[in-house]
Amino acid sequence: MDEFEVKFKQSMKSNVSLLDKITTYIVKRKGKQIRPMFVFLSAQSIGVINESSYRAASLIELLHTATLVHDDVVDDSNERRGFFSVNALWKNKIAVLIGDFLLSSGLLLSLDHDDFHLLKIVSNAVRDMSEGELLQIEKARKLDISEEIYFEIITKKTAALIAACCAAGVASVTSDKKLIEQFKNFGIYTGVAFQIKDDLFDFGDDTSIGKPTGIDIKEKKMTLPLIYALNQSTWLEKRKIINIIKNHNDNPQKVNEVIQFVKNKGGIGYAEKVMHDYKNKALELLSDIPDSPSKQSLMLLVNYSIERKK
Repeated sequence: MDEFEVKFKQSMKSNVSLLDKITTYIVKRKGKQIRPMFVFLSAQSIGVINESSYRAASLIELLHTATLVHDDVVDDSNERRGFFSVNALWKNKIAVLIGDFLLSSGLLLSLDHDDFHLLKIVSNAVRDMSEGELLQIEKARKLDISEEIYFEIITKKTAALIAACCAAGVASVTSDKKLIEQFKNFGIYTGVAFQIKDDLFDFGDDTSIGKPTGIDIKEKKMTLPLIYALNQSTWLEKRKIINIIKNHNDNPQKVNEVIQFVKNKGGIGYAEKVMHDYKNKALELLSDIPDSPSKQSLMLLVNYSIERKK
């Protein structure tokens, strides 16, 4: 990871001092860096980490960081991981251009080294993420999300990037298409479990989990616990809850009413069961991979994704 950090910084180098200043700010405020870990552990479970593996991790992180910078502009968010966002400090125009610069840096990093196979994996993920976000926005207007649509949204929006990490990691050490696909599916199952855990935080009682409870409800996001609860309801109950989400989502008392409704209908227990099912499907895909410290670490990462506290 230390070596990756050096290479990642190099991939963002520029002669424009403003660019260097902002990218240094972004790097210093990095998160848990789980995505590069998925790249390296997947690669090392199958082969030996090489320069292509480092480029795969940098490509993922460049494109992921670009989407985060653009997301903050789209959401008009002034904060990212407890620090000021790029758009809060340098305004929207510069933030959009920084996102574009990071995207092009990722593309060039691959093209300069003929890593077309890695670029294809990651570009597909970025397309899926955009489609997932737009599908969620489209459905939020009508609040008519079925479980099937919900899983399509989170597979594209969240799981696609983790799947790309795992697939790109393996693709950097082998050309075995079956193995690459196997790790891609492992990433999808892990990503879905990870997102359901995020959904469950919205119904927690403790604000120390990293985000205030009810935030998804306020943003009119239909999450798995809520979808299940609505499916267990009478027409009148459903109409009342949807009316609160549409028209009273900024009223804390009403939001708490929705949270209580979801708990009473068994939405939490159902979502937890589905989350564990996906976790088990992910671990099952590793069962025929030879034992190694990297494989063990991957399994620990899967467990972490559903046991984390924030």
